[in-house]
Amino acid sequence: MNDPLLIWGAGAIGGTIGAYLARAGEDVLFVDSAADHVAAMRSAGLTIEGPIKAFSQPVRAVLPEEVEGRFSRILLCVKAHHTEAASRALRPHLAENGYVASFQNGLNEFVIGEAVGIEHVIGAFINFGADYMAPGRILYGGRGACVLGEMDGRQTARLEALHRLLLKFEPNAIMTDDILGYLWGKLGYGALLFVTAVTDDSIADVLAAEEHRPVLVATAREAMAVAAAKGLRPRGFNGFDPLAFAPGGDGGAVDASMAEMVAFNRRSAKSHSGIWRDLAIRRRRTEVDAQLGPIVTDGATVGVATPVLRRLIAMIHEIEEGARGLDRANLADLADLAETL
Repeated sequence: MNDPLLIWGAGAIGGTIGAYLARAGEDVLFVDSAADHVAAMRSAGLTIEGPIKAFSQPVRAVLPEEVEGRFSRILLCVKAHHTEAASRALRPHLAENGYVASFQNGLNEFVIGEAVGIEHVIGAFINFGADYMAPGRILYGGRGACVLGEMDGRQTARLEALHRLLLKFEPNAIMTDDILGYLWGKLGYGALLFVTAVTDDSIADVLAAEEHRPVLVATAREAMAVAAAKGLRPRGFNGFDPLAFAPGGDGGAVDASMAEMVAFNRRSAKSHSGIWRDLAIRRRRTEVDAQLGPIVTDGATVGVATPVLRRLIAMIHEIEEGARGLDRANLADLADLAETL
């Protein structure tokens, strides 16, 4: 396909991928709701910083109300809790036989499907490290897994074409017939990231600390228990081993998985999660309801209790509202709950 690629959301994920693709010669149009970010991209291009490659790329960028025309390829890269609104906004711009690929965290493919039809959705799992730093500036801190898949597991021409496109950004990107398995694996890992975000310590430091191990395990184990009850087999990536955190998982396997995740995160220039950045730097709502909420909801449906995840969600909201600070004491509070179970 030679038609323009529309990237809806030019933050950490969309900005990084789009800048690389534009640099490779792809015709990319960015859409973002932040007027200062759009203005910076228009005037000075999009700057990618970090240890992998540093460059500034001239790009085209518009606000949502300025989008014109219809596109056969759209990458949706907004925060999970903005998915529904963004899907409605982009729907008039989706070509009749086009697709929307969800380059996000969570199970947003189904939310997009409600707006445009699930047959127009391609699933994507990404785990590279990136941060929005300032208008027109993105930190690309470290490579990570990139996986694409049709929601029904088929191998299609459009999936293969999107894969070829993504290889221009991540040479190790792969296709799968089980994208849902990868998405649920990311939910388990994401639960760990939310735990690390309630303190100012880095991801790697929290994961490495023996005193935090019980609450980390309890949190991931709830997510994996829900997946197991739903008949799903979460896929592992970048050190996260779903079987280690499954009900009855082996302690040695947990230790090995934690060690690999620590090593993976220490290699990245992105030391803290985007969740922490939303809480500590940007002081805005996080994706907690959109990412962890579905695990709790599904848990109630299949009869799996998720008390630690419920408390973690409430704690994140308390931090968002300014009623609680970022502190190691938060981990102790979660640990106290986990010990009573």
